[in-house]
Amino acid sequence: MDDGIAVDFGEDGLVPAVAQDAETGEILMLAYVSPEALERTRETGRAHYYSRSRDELWEKGATSGHVQSVEEIRVDCDADTLLYLVDQEGGACHTGHRSCFYRTIEGENVGEQVFDPDEVYE
Repeated sequence: MDDGIAVDFGEDGLVPAVAQDAETGEILMLAYVSPEALERTRETGRAHYYSRSRDELWEKGATSGHVQSVEEIRVDCDADTLLYLVDQEGGACHTGHRSCFYRTIEGENVGEQVFDPDEVYE
């Protein structure tokens, strides 16, 4: 596999990754990616991230079944942020919403809830 652009993972070894619906352009979520998470994403075609709170690598949808099939990975001009263009199965947000960005700053709910998190994360 061609290594392509060298991603700058910085001092903490992580870069932010925005997950965007490849078809609609909707922004679904932001998470962090370690070198290992990026490698696993490229190997499997499914989004992998690094959980800072749990201090571990995780595959999106491994628990919920709401996987992200990665159609393309883009890197920004500084090579320190990634964009995952994905086909999202179900919802991206652990709250049950399609996107993690389902509220305005004023607190208005503008997003669609697509699953019940109590049923998925028992």
